[in-house]
Amino acid sequence: MSYVVFALKWRPQNFDEIVGQGHIVSTLKSALQKNRLSHAYLFAGPRGVGKTSTARILAKALNCKEGPTVNPCGKCPSCLDIAGGRSLDVIEIDGASNRGIDEIRVLRENIKFAPTSGRFKIYIIDEVHMLTHEAFNALLKTLEEPPDFVKFFFATTQPNKVIPTILSRCQRFDFRRIPVMEIIAQLEKITASEEISVDKDVLCAIAKSSDGALRDAESILDQLVSFSKGTISLKDAISVLGLIEQDVLFQITEAIIRKDAKAALGMFNGVVDEGKDVGVFLSNLIEHFRNLMVAKITQADPKLIDLPEDACKKLWEQAQKLSLEEIFNAFTTLVNTQEVARRLESARIPLEITLVKLAHDKRSTGVTAQPAPAPAPAKNPAALPQETEEPPAQANYLSLESVKDAWNIIIEHVGRIKMSVATYLNEGTPAKLEKGVFVVSFPKDYSLHKESLEKKENKELIEGAISKVCNASVRIQFILSQDAARKENSENPIVKSALDMFNGRVIREE
Repeated sequence: MSYVVFALKWRPQNFDEIVGQGHIVSTLKSALQKNRLSHAYLFAGPRGVGKTSTARILAKALNCKEGPTVNPCGKCPSCLDIAGGRSLDVIEIDGASNRGIDEIRVLRENIKFAPTSGRFKIYIIDEVHMLTHEAFNALLKTLEEPPDFVKFFFATTQPNKVIPTILSRCQRFDFRRIPVMEIIAQLEKITASEEISVDKDVLCAIAKSSDGALRDAESILDQLVSFSKGTISLKDAISVLGLIEQDVLFQITEAIIRKDAKAALGMFNGVVDEGKDVGVFLSNLIEHFRNLMVAKITQADPKLIDLPEDACKKLWEQAQKLSLEEIFNAFTTLVNTQEVARRLESARIPLEITLVKLAHDKRSTGVTAQPAPAPAPAKNPAALPQETEEPPAQANYLSLESVKDAWNIIIEHVGRIKMSVATYLNEGTPAKLEKGVFVVSFPKDYSLHKESLEKKENKELIEGAISKVCNASVRIQFILSQDAARKENSENPIVKSALDMFNGRVIREE
């Protein structure tokens, strides 16, 4: 017997074998049980997710000897003929190669003849969006009022190209990309049945590279089985498929966090030397920072990251070393790099520059507390905070200018622990530093910011950040001032990130 590739051998033969489309399966089963099937269905979604397979299974459910049934037997002549693609009552048409008006006219002529052996004559048109406008118009009348024994099942990867008059005559089902973990589970089932020895990391790599298409994942596994000798290792998968190892993404991000530009460039050069696609690597790195953002916000919820538990744990640990602003900035910078690479038709040099930019230690010229001259007597003592306690001794070595220079770094440190406090603090302006008391001024109508920051735990957090960054202890006080200027929205890190991403500008500020 000739060899059958996995994508065909493991094609689902009943509703229960369909992977990742539970919302569609349950609806179709219910319609079968209630005898409320439409005369036309449109199955829309990405390639390789089960659209045509679902259409065939639905055809078997209708024409099975036991049917209509939610559990076609798979053994009667009708089920076997449909599964083998030789049923006279189930006509499969490729919309890409039979797209003209003449082919649809032939369909219209044949549609009036009753099925030969089954209950229904079923037309499955794959890639229906490829039909010409004239062909669609020729199909309209037949589609609207077909004979009682005719059903239409359309499948398409581009439903937006199907004309509205056709869409309005169909019940539409949107198939989703299959989650990584569900693809891994199906691949494990295949490897166990086929007695294939394969590392779990390989299945994860295959699932990620398939972009939600189970058929693609099965084909990749088939290719690796043919290539390997014995156990399929991650090294084999990377060699054959040109994949980017997850660990490389973690390592380069660690170099960025450590501000080690040399290490980041060295690892990237290793990726290039291995012949990997630089564009794919850049896309994977962008996705990695997206996952870091989700991990930081959701405590690495596997449902939102769609990776194995150990990978989610590593993302959570790495995300704690970055502030959200740092993640946003890195993401924006990488996306902009992708745009530049498209214009240059080369990604290597722009990405090298970006990696150095992200890993450049801006803090190497950071604030070093210098002895400050004794403060001059205040012209308006009432405007200064009154302290009855002895000011911290270290405050004498800190100046207002040095705090201003370190202000963004201080806010960044606060944001790593509590983003809301950093957001409020960012709206303030360093105003005074006298007698060990650091004053932050807000506009008059920013009382909510002031009250929130005056909470004991928030004040202690900010004072701790100043102490860490400036190596000096101060007490902090917040005031409302008529003279305090509002910060421009374009200076807000989140707004700035959005402006950078879309090359925008602020037109009006409320």
